Amino acid sequence: MLLERADRVIAIELDPVLIQYLRQKFRDVVESGKLLLIEADILKIDLSAWGQTVIAGNLPYYITSPILERLFSASGSWHRAVLLVQSEVADRIVAEPGSREYGYLSVMVQIQARAERLFQVPREAFRPPPNVDSAVVRLEPRNAEIEDPESFLKFAANCFRFKRKTLRNNLAGLYNKTKIESLIGPKDRAEQLGVAELAKLFESLTTRPEVVYPR
Repeated sequence: MLLERADRVIAIELDPVLIQYLRQKFRDVVESGKLLLIEADILKIDLSAWGQTVIAGNLPYYITSPILERLFSASGSWHRAVLLVQSEVADRIVAEPGSREYGYLSVMVQIQARAERLFQVPREAFRPPPNVDSAVVRLEPRNAEIEDPESFLKFAANCFRFKRKTLRNNLAGLYNKTKIESLIGPKDRAEQLGVAELAKLFESLTTRPEVVYPR
């Protein structure tokens, strides 16, 4: 179906048996150059190698987060990603602050993309059926309004490090204690703060104070 809709399809597959099957089944379009089959690990491949693309995939559920991180590391080389993921993961990707599903994955995706949950896919759609339902999400990249997204994401990971602990406890020892207590309430938790609020907190904790030397 992708071949019918696209000028060219680049298919990345790790399993050598499936690669051989695809080469035989789609021999004509492979020879024509419309289908490029790449036998490789998605976590090791440079997704920016083909310029501006649309990403489509049924992600292996056990490496969904690393694949998303790989996808965002190639930001600028794709303008849309449509992905099939575990239903619970889809809920976390689009979750709002204050909800049970909201966490580091929500922040990691939403700081770098506009995320939309499109529709549910029941487990009966697979053969053999898995133990979980799935869902399709659409991601459209956007520029992170943060000077150092990598450092911010490390900060966000620490904020959500222990779900049951307060934000003060999760950040204790990582930043100046007085500054933490002046910016964060004793009962505040990371899941209460939206992406913009977390970004503002990160900036406040990491900005060094200006010093004025009188002359």
